[in-house]
Amino acid sequence: MANSIRFFLNGQKQDVTVRPDTTVLEWLRLGPRLTGTKEGCAEGDCGACSVLLGDVSNGEIRYHAANSCIMTMGQIDGRALVTVEGLKGETLHPIQAAMAENGSSQCGFCTPGIVISLAGLAASGGQADDHAIHDALAGNLCRCTGYRPIVEAARKVMGEGGASIPGPAVAAFAEVEPAQQIAASGAMFHQPRTLDDLLQLRHEKPRAVLLAGGTDLGVALADFHGDWGEVISTAHVRELRDIGETPTHLSFGAAVTWEEVLAHVAPLYPSFATLIRRFGSTQIRSMGTIGGNIGTASPIGDGPPALIALGVEIELASLDGTRAMPLEDFFLDYRKTELKPDEVIASLRIPKPAAGQDFRVYKISKRYDQDISTVCGAFSVVREDGIVRSARIAFGGMAAIPKRVREAEAALVGRPINEETTRASAAAIRDALSPLSDWRGSAEYRSQVAANLAERFRRDLAGEVVEVMAL
Repeated sequence: MANSIRFFLNGQKQDVTVRPDTTVLEWLRLGPRLTGTKEGCAEGDCGACSVLLGDVSNGEIRYHAANSCIMTMGQIDGRALVTVEGLKGETLHPIQAAMAENGSSQCGFCTPGIVISLAGLAASGGQADDHAIHDALAGNLCRCTGYRPIVEAARKVMGEGGASIPGPAVAAFAEVEPAQQIAASGAMFHQPRTLDDLLQLRHEKPRAVLLAGGTDLGVALADFHGDWGEVISTAHVRELRDIGETPTHLSFGAAVTWEEVLAHVAPLYPSFATLIRRFGSTQIRSMGTIGGNIGTASPIGDGPPALIALGVEIELASLDGTRAMPLEDFFLDYRKTELKPDEVIASLRIPKPAAGQDFRVYKISKRYDQDISTVCGAFSVVREDGIVRSARIAFGGMAAIPKRVREAEAALVGRPINEETTRASAAAIRDALSPLSDWRGSAEYRSQVAANLAERFRRDLAGEVVEVMAL
């Protein structure tokens, strides 16, 4: 058992004794006084708190941007942390220099986070196209400068081949091997390495906080300044980090991040890839996990409607063994699921596209990027000679749990997708769903929009839909 957290901060080894549930942002500003990292929203949305996290993968250190406001100190154990102060060596980092030369900053509050996000892109060897740049900036808000000079600075650096991140050598990571337990100031942070160890801990400590990426749970921690006396992290469980592929399925351990999921599903389901990019910025996707998105059982979680429409099956595990079920059967009520106190989500399987299959998922929100869904609708059909042989339709953001709409599916099966069958499917959607009213939209609005998505799906398959930036 360790009493301290070991990691690299701007290239220097650290051995810090602090409660492991302290947010990284709080420690950075109050401990080493690295105040370039700012607090804006404290919800992982504005990007002012962005830092770079480095991990060793395939013999090299790979960095990605993350939100320090919703990340705990326990989560950086064994990793490399880079703040905006750490980018500058004897000279400015190329992104810093380009931002300064191009007049890409006014008040400067958001600038450190923007520099960090673009430095992460530059280090990844990403392409210099605007799509990659805008994706890297999607989690950073700037209210003063406007994005044109920021994007121009990014283009300049990416056009010159990017830039590396200063930091420790790969071999040095052996000095900060993550501890299996960290205890400090009355808090305990467990980091099991195997599924068996995780299940034993879950059996012994069913009331401990089960922490995956923390992109949902971390918001409550930061907003309400609460304490987590005991945490079980899934980040280092080997089985939960596995990614597998068969001729018919992709399989993901529950601790696989959305960024990793995106890389595998994008070639198979481009519409799903667009959704993943929209509901999570680079900072969120690099930390948030597919299992956590399911397990938190948020009624506005965007992953479940798409996964239900794809026919995903999840596997739950405990010391008593494993059990599998269709994802639509997992959700019971608001924040209530089939998961027992001593169980964890172990993995899920996503079927690969079948012959004749079309899949689309539509997110309706007030803001295009990183916003809460008012309605999220997913449609999957398999057609043969123009006739629908099978269909799966699911909606989220409407009520307490995501729901599969079998009545709407039945209106399509055995028929072609035309105006008549689409009207019948839309009517079934209106009849089957009982949406709520809140600040995002009224029940009547949600019902109408959900039904309209059936028509959008028809027009999409006919090649009539033009993608827009906001709805």
